[in-house]
Amino acid sequence: MSAHAAPKPAQAPPTPRRVALASAVGATIEWYDFFLYGTAAAVVFDKLYFNGLDGPAAQFAAFATFAVGFFARPIGGLVFGHYGDRIGRKQMLLLTLVIMGVGTALIGMLPTYDQIGVWAPIALVLLRVLQGIGVGGEYGGAVLLAVEYAPAGRRGFYGSFAHIGVPGGLVLAAGAFSLAGMLPEDDFLAWGWRACFLVSIVLLGIGAYIRLSVMETPEFAKVQERKEISRLPLRDLLREQPRPLLLGMGTRYIEGFTFNLFSVYLLAYVATNLELPRSWALDAILVGAALGVVLVPVAGALSDRVGRKPVYRVGAWIGLLFAFPAAFLVQTEDRWAISLVFVVGLGVIYGTVYGPLAAFWSELFDTRYRYTALSTLYQVSGILASGLTPLIAAWLVTRGDGTLWWVAAYNVLVAAISLVCARFLPETRGRGLDRADAAPEPVHERVPA
Repeated sequence: MSAHAAPKPAQAPPTPRRVALASAVGATIEWYDFFLYGTAAAVVFDKLYFNGLDGPAAQFAAFATFAVGFFARPIGGLVFGHYGDRIGRKQMLLLTLVIMGVGTALIGMLPTYDQIGVWAPIALVLLRVLQGIGVGGEYGGAVLLAVEYAPAGRRGFYGSFAHIGVPGGLVLAAGAFSLAGMLPEDDFLAWGWRACFLVSIVLLGIGAYIRLSVMETPEFAKVQERKEISRLPLRDLLREQPRPLLLGMGTRYIEGFTFNLFSVYLLAYVATNLELPRSWALDAILVGAALGVVLVPVAGALSDRVGRKPVYRVGAWIGLLFAFPAAFLVQTEDRWAISLVFVVGLGVIYGTVYGPLAAFWSELFDTRYRYTALSTLYQVSGILASGLTPLIAAWLVTRGDGTLWWVAAYNVLVAAISLVCARFLPETRGRGLDRADAAPEPVHERVPA
């Protein structure tokens, strides 16, 4: 045997496909944790943690704790974005996964209001804050893991795999609650919903194993090699690219609104306001979100061919035009009409809007502060676009005597704002990632002899 052990061969860099898969799986697990809360807020928490309140007040309180997670997300985005731009993407992604998994599991073990009184909703809010911090830091890293590994001409497709995590997490969350909902009501409220949260412990182990197998992204490695690490990424972002940041937040409006209107508020509206079986909405959410899982990468791939903005605009226009028909169909109280609304909203509209945005937003910003930029764009805008949507919708329904017409009008306004913001952003397909202001890749044309 040789006195000197043979050197280990250098680890081959992972393929873009493998990285995209790791990004999708990890993001799906984290969003499953986050969306469980939204589903539980719509069908469980008003009964177990706010049962000291009456009817609509309990629902408002449950939705308010749902919104708290979105107020916490910018904190996670800024903290993890800062260190993701200074230390690296991979370490931050592992840490956020652990934070989300632990917070979700603890919610599954939390005593109810009847058991510990006011401490139950207080603890619920604190754990929701923990969830918000975790998912706030996860988003930017998951997107950059996929986008910064992707070939230049396929960033839309591979980047969209990080966005699969949103409808994918909703599929898992709605599926888990659909299964638990088959239990008798007493068993469901006693332990069935808790099992959905405790499954997070198993998913945490799977996600951590997958993300440990991925190396740091090539784009961040280049910044490290050139010793161009930003000392204060947020300062540099606000000084150098405030306009794309603000307009990017505007493009987020229709995305966040659509997802939370259909997956959270309308679920509660069907079950509580219309007093219809919640299984109608949960089953339709499951189908719609599954369609979204398919359409997100399709839209991302299409944006590699025709551009990010054209694909995004199609989805936003469908969202605008479908607003009033959706309100009408839900109010028919017909199961198939309601199912169609959820499938179009979470599948067609959301999938088309969300698919190109991972590449679109990433290509807007410089690598030195890209993690901070995406985290800030997504999480700060998410307070209004996502977190407050169920509360705003619930208030608009009270103003509309129980109807959805004011919600539909708000939907039109949101879509219009997003379309205007997209109009003033540049098309980024073909733009280099190494520098945010890099010129688009040249188009070679035939020159007459």
